[in-house]
Amino acid sequence: MSVLETMDSTLLVWMNEWRHPALSAGMGIVTWLGSLIVLLPLALLIGWRAEGGAPFRHRLFLPSAVLGAAAIAHSLKWAIDRGRPDLFPSLVTMPTDASFPSAHALQVTAFVAAWLVATGGWRRFGPLAAGAMLVVAVGFSRLYLQVHFPSDVLFGILLGLLWVWLLQRLPGWRWA
Repeated sequence: MSVLETMDSTLLVWMNEWRHPALSAGMGIVTWLGSLIVLLPLALLIGWRAEGGAPFRHRLFLPSAVLGAAAIAHSLKWAIDRGRPDLFPSLVTMPTDASFPSAHALQVTAFVAAWLVATGGWRRFGPLAAGAMLVVAVGFSRLYLQVHFPSDVLFGILLGLLWVWLLQRLPGWRWA
């Protein structure tokens, strides 16, 4: 067993020890905050409601970040095809796609990072802390529910940050 597999297993065992009916219900709700079904409409709404003077391309930045994150996640899932954890029963219906990377973690990270870039919120503690708490909560929920390995979530977060960093450097997205 590799070091990564040992760390993944150890953390999933620790997560299993946290099981409680109330926490399970809450995590089942929190996990949806990282889904494309929630994030894409929210990104479109925020873009549509952006300040009247915002260029159209800036209004599309947040939805583009979320859609790109979903495309990256599912492309990597297909290419790597890592199985889901099976140490303990999942607390939700086990997704049928591959485990690596966590699409929920990647998508919510891309959403938060793009929103912070677009609004300048990355310069202020409040929005930065709120965004970080959302990413951590979604990532924690994926582990608690036993549908991802910790490394899936960690790489999802890192890929989400990298994706938005690269996206915002493209000439069409640069802010003055």
